[in-house]
Amino acid sequence: MGSHKLIWRCNSSFPIVNIQNSFSPPQATNYSTIPKKMSLSLSKRSPVLLFDVMDTIVRDPFYHDVTSFFGMSMKELLECKHPTAWIQFEKGLINEKELGRIFFKDERTIDLEGLKSCMRRGYSYIEGVEGLLVDLKKNGYEMHTATNYPIWYEIIEEKLKLSNYMSWTFCSCAMGKRKPDLEFYRDILKQLNVEPSCCVFIDDRMGNVEAAVDAGFVGIQFKDVDLLRKDLARVGVVIETS
Repeated sequence: MGSHKLIWRCNSSFPIVNIQNSFSPPQATNYSTIPKKMSLSLSKRSPVLLFDVMDTIVRDPFYHDVTSFFGMSMKELLECKHPTAWIQFEKGLINEKELGRIFFKDERTIDLEGLKSCMRRGYSYIEGVEGLLVDLKKNGYEMHTATNYPIWYEIIEEKLKLSNYMSWTFCSCAMGKRKPDLEFYRDILKQLNVEPSCCVFIDDRMGNVEAAVDAGFVGIQFKDVDLLRKDLARVGVVIETS
């Protein structure tokens, strides 16, 4: 994924909440995207946290387990699979039966239930992330998913109970659009009825983060939970632990 990156939105008032008197904004010289004369102002509204799910909160079995399920290398799988079938499935344009029919370009038969079981076994919280979600919930932060995923998110929910911490509010299969489509982010703002500068968007894919920043959000690229805690603190998401 490259080096760790933290993106700040610079053309609007920056939402920083629950700031202690000892807080001082980060120096502009540390982040090239912050103008040296930029003034960060406090917002009265707590930020809304928007989380990607796969490989940000939950381990993605596609990149770890599915190749073994099909007995292929990743290169072979990418060459053989239908180029848009999964994207259509993520957008809710086809159901899982149709996915099974066209998963491969040559429409060979696949064990769909076996694939789902493989995915189910592979879903787990990324190390340390559930503890972070517990702390964020205790501190009263509003949290939502903002994920590209098909109806199989219900399998994740059944196994990991992610809704204990956040709402499955923004999922591509229900929205009919995917990140980094600008309309994905606009729909979020419309439904939440908030200014984009009040939203902190966390995703492991930099392209999705950059699109969020272009839409006015504060963006953080996820690398690991320790860095995420530090980055959240830098953007004013204070996490008090007892």
